[in-house]
Amino acid sequence: MALQKSACIETLFTELPFASRFKAARQAGFDFVEFWGWPDKKLDEIREAAREANIGISGFNGDADYSLIDPSHKKPYLDYLRQSLEVAKKIGARSVTIHSNALGDGGVVVNHYPDLSFTVKLCSMYDMLLACVPLADEYGVNLNLEALNITTDHVGNFLEHTSMGAEICELINAPRLKILYDVYHMQLNEGGICDTLSKYVAQIGHIHVADAPGRHEPGTGEINYPNVLRHLESIGYTGLVGYELFPKTDTAAAVKAIMSC
Repeated sequence: MALQKSACIETLFTELPFASRFKAARQAGFDFVEFWGWPDKKLDEIREAAREANIGISGFNGDADYSLIDPSHKKPYLDYLRQSLEVAKKIGARSVTIHSNALGDGGVVVNHYPDLSFTVKLCSMYDMLLACVPLADEYGVNLNLEALNITTDHVGNFLEHTSMGAEICELINAPRLKILYDVYHMQLNEGGICDTLSKYVAQIGHIHVADAPGRHEPGTGEINYPNVLRHLESIGYTGLVGYELFPKTDTAAAVKAIMSC
């Protein structure tokens, strides 16, 4: 069975108005769309655009100015997450994505927390994720914890390896808490894509695709995406594959590469 595809409409179809990208994604062959933040969006317009296009919303970022690794952020982090989960219910999104650190414009890590020890950061993240799970259950929306590359786009991010996120999720053992495995980020940080997918497939709730280096469509970098996608199917992954990438030339060429992969 072919894996279902989700288009990140913050990076694809950007030649169109935001509300028009839902229909364009559906016509291009995507089953779902996803986007980044929600406060700058017109939520009623999003819900209607998805309905009219007959396309699902896989998710969006559910945290903003707060970090899982800062113990002092626990209350505001959970308050904001609740708002995000309410938005997810309103527009019919399946999940929200969460991160270890607050991210600013362009994905820049807002605070590297040099004053906090590794132990404090790790224990704070575990404690706060435990507190996030009941909210996910209350709203019936999944949480996907994403590790980010620290070499190119998100210098200073605490959660940088698949193993840490996956093992924390395994310990918490909550059906609505999984990791988001971003192939691009993890190729830069750790490599070993197929072995990592095999080891942690039970803890993966969502996949992100972009080639490396460059963060463009498959075929523009060093990753053998046809093999990676075949491997995902062979190990029984049944979640979505999200295409969060920046077209090297234009959306049409990127979509052609995506659909032929």
